[in-house]
Amino acid sequence: MNRYPAWINLLVAASVLVGLLFAAPNFFGDDPAVQISRADASALESLELDRFEQLLDEINVLPKSAYLDDGKVLIRFNLFEDQLRASDLLRQKLGRPYVVALTLAPRTPDWLRSLGLRPMSLGLDLRGGVHFLFEVDMEAAILQRLESYAEDFSRLLREQRIRRNVRVVGREVRVLLGDPEDLDRAERLISEAEPLMFVERSTTAEGSLVVTMTPDQIRERQNFAIEQNTVTLRNRVNELGVAEPVVQRQGLNRIVVQLPGVQDPSQAERVLGATATLEFRLVCEGENAFDAQARGRAPLGCELFLERAGTPVLLRRATIVTGDQLVDARQGFDQQTSSPAVFVRLDSRGADSMLMTTKENLNKPMAVVFVEQRRETVEQNGEFVEVTRVDKQVISIATIRGVFSSNFQITGLDLVEARDLSLLLRAGALAAPIYKVEERTIGPSLGQDNIDKGLRAILIGFGLVVLFMAIYYRGFGVIADLALLANLV
Repeated sequence: MNRYPAWINLLVAASVLVGLLFAAPNFFGDDPAVQISRADASALESLELDRFEQLLDEINVLPKSAYLDDGKVLIRFNLFEDQLRASDLLRQKLGRPYVVALTLAPRTPDWLRSLGLRPMSLGLDLRGGVHFLFEVDMEAAILQRLESYAEDFSRLLREQRIRRNVRVVGREVRVLLGDPEDLDRAERLISEAEPLMFVERSTTAEGSLVVTMTPDQIRERQNFAIEQNTVTLRNRVNELGVAEPVVQRQGLNRIVVQLPGVQDPSQAERVLGATATLEFRLVCEGENAFDAQARGRAPLGCELFLERAGTPVLLRRATIVTGDQLVDARQGFDQQTSSPAVFVRLDSRGADSMLMTTKENLNKPMAVVFVEQRRETVEQNGEFVEVTRVDKQVISIATIRGVFSSNFQITGLDLVEARDLSLLLRAGALAAPIYKVEERTIGPSLGQDNIDKGLRAILIGFGLVVLFMAIYYRGFGVIADLALLANLV
C-alpha cells in the first residue's frame, strides 16, 4: 500500500482549506437592494434614512437592513418582489431630487471582506446587469473644433495687430476685418496656419473671409470624437470599479456599455453620461454684474454667470484653460481650511497658457467655471422632445497671488462633488456630448440557459459512461466510476 509523508498530506489539506476560503464569498449570494442617492451628488443624512424607512412601512415592506454607505442609502430586501415594490414607491414619493436605483448587494460576511475577499466577477450573461447605448453628437464635435479654430484665428490676427471679428456660423468660420486692406495679409496668415482648410473671400460681405473644413477633416473629427469618447467611457468604467465591463463602438456614432452585476446604479449612470468639465476665466473688473443681469446683456468681451449662491458675476469670454487640457486630478483637502479640494495638473499647452495669464494678471481675480450638459425632455407644440441644456456655474473665485503653471488646486466643492469631479477629469473629457438612447436591465437568462444545457449534457454523458463501465468491467468498473465521480466533483 502506497503511503505519503505526513508533510505532503498536510500541504494538500492546507491547499484545500485555502482554496475553500477564497471560494467562500461565492457561496453567500446577493441580496436584492435599492440604492438611493441625491441627483446633485450631495451626501444623504441619517434623517433621510429614517424618512425612507417610514415610507416603506406605509406599504408594509420590511427591509432586511438599511444603512448609509458612502453618502448613499442602501436598503436590502429578502425578496425581489419587495425590492420592486419599494423601488416603485420611493421613485413616486421622492421625485426628481433623488435617484432610486436597483442593485444587488453581496451577502459576504464582514470578516471575509476584511481579508480582501470578494465574490467571483461574472459576465453579463451569467450575472445580468445594465446595458447602455449612447449616441455621440457629431455636429457638436464639429462645432467644438470650429470654435477652437476661431479662437486660434482671432489670436493670430490680434498678434499681427489686425482688427477683426471672428465667429462661427453653421459649419463656417467667418472673419470680418476692420480694414479691407488687411484682407490679403489675413488670408495668407490663416492659410499658412491651417493649410488643409478652405480659405475663401466672402461674396456677400466685403473685407471678410470664410474658412471651412474639408470633407476629410470632418470625417477625421467625427472618428476622433467616437474613438476618444469610447476611451473616455472605458476609463470612467474602470474608475467605477465594475468588473468585466464591455465598452465598444457600434456603427457610425454609437457606443455600447455593458456593466455586469449592476441593475442600474445611480453613480454609474451619472458618471458615464456626464459631460462635466471646467473652464478657467478672468473676472471682468470695473463692470457691475447686477446691472448686466438687470439689462439682460453683458458688456462687450464679457459673459454673465451665476455663482452657486445665485450671485451674478461677469467673466471674460476668452478661456484660459479648459478641462481637456488637464492630465491628472486627485481629490484631497486644502491644507489651510481642510475643505474638500481637487488637485489638478495641466498639460504643456495648458501650463503655458496659465503661466502667461498669471504673469500678466497678478492680484487679479480668476474664476473656475463648472460646465455640464444635460439632456432633458420638454413639451413643444404638444409633443415631447429632447433638448440639450448647458449649465455653467462659477464654483470658485480666487485672487492670483503668485505665478503658477501646471499644478494648482480647486476649492468650492463638497466632498462628493470633489470626488466625482476628480474622477471625471482623471478619466478624461468627452470629445463631444453623448446622449443615452437606450437603457436595459438584462437578467442572467442566457448564461443560465447555457449552464442548464451543460449540466444536462454532463449528466447524460456521465450516466452513460457509468452504466457502460459497471456492466462491462463489473467491480473494477464501479471503482473507476467512483474515481471519475470524485474527479468531476
